[in-house]
Amino acid sequence: MSRSRTFSGALTGAVVALLLGCSGETVPTGTSAKPPRESPAAAPATTAPVTPAPATPSSASPAPPTKSDTRTRTAQLAIPAIGLKDLRVVPYEGTTDDWPGTRIQNGGVGASPYGSEGGVGPGQVGNYLVTAHRLSAGGPLRELPSLDKGDSVVVTSGGTVYEYEITGTRETSFRSERSLAEQRAAVPGLPGRSPTQAMITISTCATPEDNAAGNFWRDDRGNPEHRIDKIGVLTSAD
Repeated sequence: MSRSRTFSGALTGAVVALLLGCSGETVPTGTSAKPPRESPAAAPATTAPVTPAPATPSSASPAPPTKSDTRTRTAQLAIPAIGLKDLRVVPYEGTTDDWPGTRIQNGGVGASPYGSEGGVGPGQVGNYLVTAHRLSAGGPLRELPSLDKGDSVVVTSGGTVYEYEITGTRETSFRSERSLAEQRAAVPGLPGRSPTQAMITISTCATPEDNAAGNFWRDDRGNPEHRIDKIGVLTSAD
């Protein structure tokens, strides 16, 4: 989440990239490829939902643009604490880590879903969702798990620079519909809650952690069961 290929092997490499998804690894023989998901009523993932920071003059004051301004506009993501600079983030209509989003990530860039199942644009009130690979496709979010509370995330879109501050961490389970709903909620971790401030969820796979725990489950796009999500709130828009 190496990409060198000879010309004659380009087609094969492209197919393999789609199949590997976030993990970039082969699932050991005898592991389950895709057990049935649990029902929406199943227990949530083990990590407690992140309670968003209360609105303060710094986090609530930026006037968010309308959806038509940023929701469908490509952005640039920078996270100084982990050395990430100018990661291109491509918006698309869909849900986190679906097939369209996975194909975007396989290009070594970030993907930002929006639509009926969640997702807004940079700086907008609600949950700005960004996903990218950790191991494959150059691994742009390789160091995301080390991000701490208070670290800065900078999103540039349409000439405006939006700065978010990390406030917490979530773990999302691909095998729990409730956990996925919490990830995609307008207020991260709290489905059904009406948002009052602009927030961001930056998500990448927990492949090393799942493998270390002996969990080699993968979905049909190569994603492991768990994802690590960093949550932040908007502090400025210039």
